Amino acid sequence: MQRGSSNRIFRQAAGLVALVAALIMAAPDLSAQVGGAAPAVVPPTAGAPPADGNPVVTPRAVLPPRVAQSPPTAGAATPAEPLREAVEADVSTRSVSVTSSFTGTEIVVFGSIVNAVRPEAAQSTYDIVVVVEGTPQSLVARRKSRVAGIWINTQSLTFESVPSYYAIASTRPLDEFADPIVLRDNDIGFERVRMTPVRGWETGITTADLQLFKAAAIRLKQKDGLYTRSEFGVTFVGTHLFRATIDLPANVPVGPLKTRIYLVREGQVVGTFNTEVTMSREGLERHLHTFAFDYPLFYGIFTVLTAIFAGLVASTLFKRAQH
Repeated sequence: MQRGSSNRIFRQAAGLVALVAALIMAAPDLSAQVGGAAPAVVPPTAGAPPADGNPVVTPRAVLPPRVAQSPPTAGAATPAEPLREAVEADVSTRSVSVTSSFTGTEIVVFGSIVNAVRPEAAQSTYDIVVVVEGTPQSLVARRKSRVAGIWINTQSLTFESVPSYYAIASTRPLDEFADPIVLRDNDIGFERVRMTPVRGWETGITTADLQLFKAAAIRLKQKDGLYTRSEFGVTFVGTHLFRATIDLPANVPVGPLKTRIYLVREGQVVGTFNTEVTMSREGLERHLHTFAFDYPLFYGIFTVLTAIFAGLVASTLFKRAQH
């Protein structure tokens, strides 16, 4: 009985030894992993000391570098860009009616300077130029020469796109405050009105002759009152308000009038404003104009009959007055 118990105890002990040996064989051999894949590093528990006494380095994720920014200074403000000078203007009337009794009129151009550099002395810092142009049209300039004691037209030059009406008003003479190149680029002044020759120049007209033809055409326009210049026609009202009066003669060609206002400082144009005045025929004048240009043949017959009728009536009245 005791022998059987001893055998059972021995078998249990042998089984336990075999189990321990199997566990030892199944455990990972740390020495075999040297030179192979790195073992996983398990971060220690917070507050627990490392097992081998060496400090444990925990790897961190690599972040992109930060762009260094200087902290804003307390009380500092971003400087604002200065406002640009400008001119705002308008005309007293946008429409002019031309009737059979039209004898001319005038328009008033008024405005103000906005964002002036020196608001308290704008009239001494800035200059204003007002230009009013009529409908472009063709213009023929002729030169007379004396041939056998008789003055006859020997040469002619035809210009196109010539303003039918041109009025200019300024605070003072242009050559006192404006750069000549600026005046040329903006077509300011009689000498800078663009007049393009289209016929007649092929007859051997030189550059000097061309200038003479232009001067003659402008002189004739001035004689008819269609080209006017007022060197002190713009006046300031207060510090930054201005006004100018433009006269329209009775013979001004009917059509739109383009009005340009220039703000000049130190010889340069720093602001512009454009508007337009409409001229239109009204009443009997409009009907006669439409009839003459749309039905020229019938208009000619009508005028001849009207002249004959007027002559007969005048003759009858004159005979009665004699008796």
